[in-house]
Amino acid sequence: MPHIHFPDHYKVPFDGSFLLSNSSSVPEADIDDNAIQKKSLKKALQKANDRLYELQRVLYAHNRYSLLLIFQAMDAAGKDSTIRTVMRGVNPAGCQVFSFKQPSSEELDHDFLWRSARRLPERGRIGIFNRSYYEEVLVVRVHPEYLGNQNLLQTPDTEEFWQHRFDSIRDHEKHLARNGTVIIKFWLNVSKDEQKKRFIERLDNPEKNWKFSSSDVKERQHWDKYMDCYQSLLNETSRAHAPWYAIPADNKPYMRLQVAKTIIETLESMDVFYPDAEQKTVVRFDEIRKQLATED
Repeated sequence: MPHIHFPDHYKVPFDGSFLLSNSSSVPEADIDDNAIQKKSLKKALQKANDRLYELQRVLYAHNRYSLLLIFQAMDAAGKDSTIRTVMRGVNPAGCQVFSFKQPSSEELDHDFLWRSARRLPERGRIGIFNRSYYEEVLVVRVHPEYLGNQNLLQTPDTEEFWQHRFDSIRDHEKHLARNGTVIIKFWLNVSKDEQKKRFIERLDNPEKNWKFSSSDVKERQHWDKYMDCYQSLLNETSRAHAPWYAIPADNKPYMRLQVAKTIIETLESMDVFYPDAEQKTVVRFDEIRKQLATED
């Protein structure tokens, strides 16, 4: 398995000791939500965008590794805007974004990893999952009735069932890592109070009305159960080859910068480079240059 250095900041430990109660802290200097602080964070993110553009070009040219970014969060945490803002400027030819919503009848006729496995990034590319197979140990664990359409062999109302799903996810990610897919997983950790604030903003701002769904408020009623499921899945599946990062999400500019820095530091640690031209082509450079120079 290739050695990749994943940054430590906000990384969920691999020993099962992660607690949600300790995961929402932001450095004091970054809590202030004033205009000067926002401007500073946005300026830093613009520099990060430029660096990410350079690194993505090398990844694409090297064509040995792929990078898979997984984003999970409660509603209104800012997944869409974070993906859009952090990846701004990256060459679309080398980046793919997929959102996983309610599964289709075809998808339900396969195992729960099938639909996302079809969307994995090719070598040299960055793939982004906006939600992912982790919904299968999250929303369906909160709502086990959703499993009724999956024609399962195993009874889903036992702890053993969920442990088997965690086993499958860990095995899947280990297989991907062994074969050159570098995996970074982000949980954007928005607080319940901040989510309420953003829901009200969607109601009050006509330009954001389209974002509001009554089902979002309905799911909010299951907040504590969702938090239990998040803590479980983070502890069960944060591993050295596929770490989770629990990023505080109440301050959006701060959160986006932390996501960008994590991606950049990971890419910088990878053994990627612009490949040399084939020697048989290099020896003909002078000949080809003269040929081009003498064209009519």
